[in-house]
Amino acid sequence: MVVVIKRDCSEDTFQKEKISKAILKAMKNGSGIVKPKIAEDIANEIFEEVKDKEEISISEIENLVYDKLISKKQRLTAKAYEGYRSIREFQRDNENTTDEQIMELLKGESTYWNEENSNKNPVLANVQRDYLAGILSTDITRRYLLSPEIVQAHDEGLIHFHDADYFAQDAIHNCELINAEDILQNGTVINGVTIDKPHRIITASTILTQVITAVTSSSYGGATINLAHLAPFVRDSYNLLLNKYRRRNHSEADCIKYAKEDLAKEVEDAVQTFNYQCNSMTNTNGQAPFLSVFMYLNDTEDYKEELAMLIEEFLKQRIQGLKNEVGVYVTQAFPKLLYVLEEDNITEDSPYWYLTELAAKCTAKRLVPDYISEKIMLESKIDKNGNGNCYGCMGCRSFLTPYVDPKTNKPKYWGRFNQGVVTINLPDVAFSSEGDFEKFWEIFEERTELCHKALRCRHERLKGTKSDVAPILWQHGALARLEKGQVIDDLLYGGYSTISLGYAGLYECVKYMTGHSHTDGSDGEEFGLKVMEALNGKCNQWKLAENMDYSLYGTPMESGTYKFAQSLKRRFGEDIFIKMDGEDRDYITNSYHIAVFEEINPFEKLAIESKFQRLSPGGAISYIETADMQKNIPAVLEVLKFIYDNIMYAELNTKSDYCQVCGYDGEIKIVDEDNKLIWECPNCKNRDKSKMNVARRTCGYIGTQFWNQGRTDEILHRYVHMDDHEAREGV
Repeated sequence: MVVVIKRDCSEDTFQKEKISKAILKAMKNGSGIVKPKIAEDIANEIFEEVKDKEEISISEIENLVYDKLISKKQRLTAKAYEGYRSIREFQRDNENTTDEQIMELLKGESTYWNEENSNKNPVLANVQRDYLAGILSTDITRRYLLSPEIVQAHDEGLIHFHDADYFAQDAIHNCELINAEDILQNGTVINGVTIDKPHRIITASTILTQVITAVTSSSYGGATINLAHLAPFVRDSYNLLLNKYRRRNHSEADCIKYAKEDLAKEVEDAVQTFNYQCNSMTNTNGQAPFLSVFMYLNDTEDYKEELAMLIEEFLKQRIQGLKNEVGVYVTQAFPKLLYVLEEDNITEDSPYWYLTELAAKCTAKRLVPDYISEKIMLESKIDKNGNGNCYGCMGCRSFLTPYVDPKTNKPKYWGRFNQGVVTINLPDVAFSSEGDFEKFWEIFEERTELCHKALRCRHERLKGTKSDVAPILWQHGALARLEKGQVIDDLLYGGYSTISLGYAGLYECVKYMTGHSHTDGSDGEEFGLKVMEALNGKCNQWKLAENMDYSLYGTPMESGTYKFAQSLKRRFGEDIFIKMDGEDRDYITNSYHIAVFEEINPFEKLAIESKFQRLSPGGAISYIETADMQKNIPAVLEVLKFIYDNIMYAELNTKSDYCQVCGYDGEIKIVDEDNKLIWECPNCKNRDKSKMNVARRTCGYIGTQFWNQGRTDEILHRYVHMDDHEAREGV
């Protein structure tokens, strides 16, 4: 009997019946006319031709079938047969790289996708749609768009090429500062519909949320709006209300009184609408807009009182929170609030101290706002080359470095963006050097240059992008007002946008090389600062050579810290962390941060990290971990004063949880069961994550959809830097 060799190299016996059946199927799909006699004749003829052979391949049989069909003038059937064969080959292709990932995602069996993003629910159809597109994009990126050395370095955890799941589309950038002033004052266009300048705050806030959703659907990172850009519309509403009561012939005093009362209600409604819209709308990334709201009183002189009204209302409503599925007010993830500490609000006798008190109460209950020190921010003036500190957080921690608009010769912040990020794994550089400093710097040069090549890929992918691909961004004011068909290339150079060299694991790098943490005032700190200066040196070198604003960025790696830890254990041994500092773990430390388990005074932590934050101009944020501080607001205020004097950008990590089963609103705990970390209500032992609300600072922003095992391990081991007892003693 003839042996048939199948495509997977397995063997089967020759069966002519299979040939006739395949031909009959092709006839149905070809001419539609079924001729059993022809099918049977072809099967018999092929059998006679091959019966004396020991073996034959399946492809040889298929070629014989095709030739026989042509010889018998069955061209439509032959075409259908060939098409069927091509599809079957595609379906059998053992080199397919996406099927397994897709099926795991759709079946809910993928640990990676279930824990990939703490603000996305992978069960939801729109999230799955985004992830499906991401799987395809990553596959194209790996196979066609990146060189083998970059893909290999990414896979082995030497570097991290961020957001490959969006890289296949060549027109999408990272994060941005939305120019809401331009859009609201000059009008915009969304989906081909012209939207004119609004005339009151309730309309302006609604339009802005639509703009935010459109903008964040055309990019993949965080976006920030400036609350000062909404302030003029508060005055517009007041004037409309005042004129309404004047037309009714009330006394001027009553007109002012009634107008102010109505204005307070309209501002309340506008902020509520803004919060509802931003948390109920979903962009094309499968989540609520990754939004930050910038609150800087000194950003306006003409509308400072109106801005103060907006800030106060945002803080009040954030303290209240939003209702969960069972109607209980809980902590929302977005928008992130960024509160600038300045002379007008930092002391008890300053005119806006009441806002800082309100901000402190909000932080104690809802984790936000985060705090930016105007004093530190402005210490380094912008020079003629655009160097110096700046403001404008684009998301969880990303900052735009300064830029002076050559047209106006003034600093420009809003309407700018980031091209993308590639992160270097600093612990791997250290471990690969085996503690040899000369070898460390050799590897450092190789790895940073590899990051540079990967960053160039990000830049080249954006070059040539036409403004037509995202009109809201490039034509209608969010980032620019270019002409139709005009490319965005000019915005990629000269500092208008940034491109970021990220870094992670400075603590592990320093600890391995020196035996000390970078909290050590001598060897550890000195070497840590030297590494940071060297990273900045590479950015400056590339910047001068290419006229692109490379900036050093303290990467907010969420799942990446787990990935890097796993790769380090794979490459250097499961006990690598135990050997280094006696602490085994499934994460590395974010950016320049002090190790989460290191016991240190909160003020000392912020003071030490401020030295490193200054060397991370493309983005950084520091934090202190706290117990429940709702009954000790004075202690929180002392921390805010310390931030103002010592560090540009910092936050307090409080906890904000709720168990939907028993109503417990204390801290939901993490328990270790058979080496698996599980979230559990300490009151009723509920472990169903769908029936609890847990909010934790992930790496600059708030996560509410839980985390992978590595990040959960990091959260578990966070040392509480400030509780009631310690805070009272410290202040």
